[in-house]
Amino acid sequence: MKFKIKKDDKVKIITGKDRGKTGVIEVVLTKEKKVKIEGINVVKKHLKPKKNGEKGQLTSISLPIDISKVQLICPKCGKPTRVGKIMDGDKKFRICKKCKAKFE
Repeated sequence: MKFKIKKDDKVKIITGKDRGKTGVIEVVLTKEKKVKIEGINVVKKHLKPKKNGEKGQLTSISLPIDISKVQLICPKCGKPTRVGKIMDGDKKFRICKKCKAKFE
């Protein structure tokens, strides 16, 4: 399945506990329809000790969030926007629906 959001895009969270925050996409999980964003949806995880005498730990990891909860931020105008597609010759570009700027 193809999505209009790609790795290294800047996005804004539109619903959930992190609503209003922005971040950069690290991974797009196409089969689960989720994206992983650094610093967003962070949870604490308990780790058991591996060896004898070692202590357990608490670590923070960021979990994937549904792709429908994020909105792309246009690199030109800096506003959250919907994405369109346009053909320019034999190349396909994504465009910002607000300012009509082309980007890849």
